[in-house]
Amino acid sequence: MKSIFIIYNQALTEKVEYMLDRLEIRGYTQFPQITGRGSQTGVPHLGTHTWPEINSATMTIVEDEKVAVILEKIQKMNSINEEVGIRAFVWDIIQAV
Repeated sequence: MKSIFIIYNQALTEKVEYMLDRLEIRGYTQFPQITGRGSQTGVPHLGTHTWPEINSATMTIVEDEKVAVILEKIQKMNSINEEVGIRAFVWDIIQAV
């Protein structure tokens, strides 16, 4: 199993939820308001007067075979509007209770 941590501009929340629904991924946890800055080209999303945008994140645990499909969908979402921004990170899940 793998954990996928998806970080995105809040504007993409509905698209991320729709993607998970379409891929029949039922379980996930959302972090509705997080702040930060991308390491390459991203501008700060800090929720301040100067940097007003906010990010959100969603984490899901999926079977290994779903990872490639999810990453493909996220890459496609990002290519449509790179300025908005979406990234995904994958971790191995060694154990779960």
